[in-house]
Amino acid sequence: MSAIEVSTLEKSYGQLKAVDGISFSVLKGEVFSLLGPNGAGKTTTIEILEGLRQRDGGQISVLGADPWKKGYQLHRKLGIIPQGFTFFPKATPREAVTYYSTLFGVKNDPDAILRKVILDDASSIYFENLSGGQKQKLGLALALVNNPELLFLDEPTTGLDPQARRNMWDVIRGLEKEGHTIMLTTHYLEEAEVLSDRVAIMNHGRIITDGTPAEIIEKHGSGERLEVRGDEKLADYVREKTGFDVTYHNGFVSVRLRDKRDAVIALSSIDQSGLPWKDLKTRHDSLEDIFVKLVGGSIEEGGTIKKPSDKSEPIARANN
Repeated sequence: MSAIEVSTLEKSYGQLKAVDGISFSVLKGEVFSLLGPNGAGKTTTIEILEGLRQRDGGQISVLGADPWKKGYQLHRKLGIIPQGFTFFPKATPREAVTYYSTLFGVKNDPDAILRKVILDDASSIYFENLSGGQKQKLGLALALVNNPELLFLDEPTTGLDPQARRNMWDVIRGLEKEGHTIMLTTHYLEEAEVLSDRVAIMNHGRIITDGTPAEIIEKHGSGERLEVRGDEKLADYVREKTGFDVTYHNGFVSVRLRDKRDAVIALSSIDQSGLPWKDLKTRHDSLEDIFVKLVGGSIEEGGTIKKPSDKSEPIARANN
């Protein structure tokens, strides 16, 4: 059963079609990630689903209701963490949860909610003194005050250090196990691959692929590859000697393997070249690789697409 149904959704700003006839569904109890580079249409889509922006065309249903027409009733069933969440500097997490409970007219145990998001050890610290990860956890705690059926988490781990990010992953996994439906946007492709049951990738207002991370990788990936750190001369040598599909990018020579025997042939060719190389490994495409392939480049923190020909290391980021 679906928590969200979207059919041929459209939204334009003047001549710009921000959302161009997209369709997708989010099943109850799953984590669904919407990914895309800057300007892809993600933010507009999420705001329409949250009832904050009116669509131009198409049909949508969120928990069985039209969010634009039934926004007030629907918001009592939603939990939302906006980008750049902030709160009163001199309020503590316990006070914040109590305040939100009053706004929603519900009774709950603030300490129990803070334990759920692993913030109970900071319940009496002023918001201004919380770490970045603790502030994000408080945002999630406030989104849970009304025990929502559906959570919209808009880049909930942006700016967090790796340990804080993984702590947030544990919290999100726990919420899914409790039966919450979660719609996630993130600019960390690894995060989407680890957490999501299904993913949709947007570009220029359209969904260019969707499915489970494994399905997307299988459909668009290039299979297993042998990689070594080397130069373009090495790539040219191996390509000429073996006839294999060999690419060079960012200091790595990558050989596509059709079967395990190809690995032996490729490695023998690399060794016979007499050229310097190191860091041998085999790998499969990740969701990050597929994202870069489909949108034409990796995504910088600020939303700039970096083309594969650039010489610096790619950064997988999908901002709004």
